[in-house]
Amino acid sequence: MPQTPPFSAMFDSSSYNRNLYQSAEDSCGGLCYHDNNLLSGSLEALIQHLVPSVDYYPDRTYIFTFLLSSRLFMHPYELMAKVCHLCVEHQRLSEPDGDKSQIRKIAPKILQLLTEWTETFPYDFRDERMMRNLKDLAHQIASGEETYRKNVQQMMQCLIRKLAALSQYEEILAKISSTSTDRLTVLKAKPQSIQRGVLTICSDPYTLAQQLTHIELERLNYIGPEEFVQAFVQKDPLDNDKSCYSERKKTRSLEAYVEWFNRLSYLVATEICMPVKKKHRARMIEYFIDVARECFNIGNFNSLMAIISGMNMSPVSRLKKTWAKVKTAKFDVLEHQMDPSSNFYNYRTALRGAAQRSLTAHSSREKIVIPFFSLLIKDIYFLNEGCANRLPNGHVNFEKFWELAKQVSEFMTWKQVECPFERDRKILQYLLTVPVFSEDALYLASYESEGPENHIEKDRWKSLRSSLLGRV
Repeated sequence: MPQTPPFSAMFDSSSYNRNLYQSAEDSCGGLCYHDNNLLSGSLEALIQHLVPSVDYYPDRTYIFTFLLSSRLFMHPYELMAKVCHLCVEHQRLSEPDGDKSQIRKIAPKILQLLTEWTETFPYDFRDERMMRNLKDLAHQIASGEETYRKNVQQMMQCLIRKLAALSQYEEILAKISSTSTDRLTVLKAKPQSIQRGVLTICSDPYTLAQQLTHIELERLNYIGPEEFVQAFVQKDPLDNDKSCYSERKKTRSLEAYVEWFNRLSYLVATEICMPVKKKHRARMIEYFIDVARECFNIGNFNSLMAIISGMNMSPVSRLKKTWAKVKTAKFDVLEHQMDPSSNFYNYRTALRGAAQRSLTAHSSREKIVIPFFSLLIKDIYFLNEGCANRLPNGHVNFEKFWELAKQVSEFMTWKQVECPFERDRKILQYLLTVPVFSEDALYLASYESEGPENHIEKDRWKSLRSSLLGRV
C-alpha cells in the first residue's frame, strides 16, 4: 500500500496544484482547467474525480482539498455514501464473478483513499452513518485477499484509537471546565491562599514557557482540519435540504483552544493584580516578560500573545506606580513584534522565519511553530468571506479551496510536532486548573492596589466592593 507522505510535502509553495490530473483533459467531464490547474467543476464531477479507477488515483493535494471543502456543500456522510456507491458501481466489487485482476488493481487504491480519509479527517467517522459505509466498503475489499484484510484491520484500529483519544480529551476538558471557580470565591473562603501564586509553583520563566508549549501543542493536536471550515459553514444556495449543516457544527477542539488563550490572558492578569505589595507586582510583570520572551524564542506565538494581552488588560495597564518599577525595554521589544499595525506585519515576518526554521530543523525543538491562533482563524474567515463558494454557472470555485487547503495544511504540519520538553505535572495542573479572577474581580484588585484616579473609577470601585465583597 502506498504510504501517506507528510503534510509539508503536500503543497509546494510555487506549484502546489500543477500537473495533478494525469488522466484528465482540459474542460472535460464537468471540470474546468487552466494551465493544467483545476479551477472549478460541478459537485458531481468533483466527486467522480475523487474516486480511483484502475489507471487513476487522485493526487493527495486534491483529496485533502476536496474532503476539506466539500462539507460546505454536503454532509461528509452524504459524500461517503456517494463515494461508496461509485466505487462499487465502477469497480464491480459487488459482483462475485467480477474480473479478479481488475479488482486486484483497484482494491489497494480504494483502500488508500479510505486510509487517507480516516487518517486526515478521523472525526468525520464519529457519525455512525460514516462508520457504517466505511465498514461496508472495507468489508467488500477485505473479502478479496488476506493482504487487504490486514490493511483494512490496521486502518480500522488506527481510526478507533484516534476517536477514543478524542473522547478522552473531551472528558478532560469537561472535567476542567466543571471544577473551575472564580479566584475571588476561593480567596473569600481561604484568605491565606492569596500567598500561593505561580512563583511558588515555578520560579523559572524558561520552565514555565516550556510547560505552556506542552499545553499549546497538546490542544493544537486535537483540532481537526475540518473545524476551520465547519466554523464558517452556511447554507449552500443550491441545496434544497431544509436542515442546515451549521446546526451541527463540530468545532469543540477549536473552541477549547480559543478558551485556553483567554484563560492564559486572565491568569497572567490575575497573578499580576493579586499581590498586595507594589514590588511583588513589579516582579510578576518582569517574570511574565521573561516567560513571553522565551515563548518567542521557542516559536510559541500563541502563548506569547496571550501573555501580552493579559499585561495589556486595563486592570493591569492602569497600575502606573507598579509599571514605574519595571524595566520595560524587553516588553517594548515583544510588543513591537506583535504590533497589530500593517496587518501584524512584524509577527507575520517572525512566523515565516519560524516556519522556515521548522522546514530545515534537525531537532524537535527547532520544529515548533505555534501560530497566534485567533489571527489564523481570522485569515481563514476572510479568505472564506472574500470569495464565493460557487461561480455564476453553478460550478464549485475550486481556486478558492486550493488556497484554503494550503493555509490549513500548513497548520496540519505544525500541529503534528511532538513537544521535546519534559512534562511537569505540578506546573501543568496549576496552569490548567488554578482559579483566575473575572474581569470585575481584576478591576477590584487593581483599585485596591492603586486607588481610583477619577470619579468614574471611584464609582466603579464602590460598586465592585459592594457587589463582590458586600462592603460599602
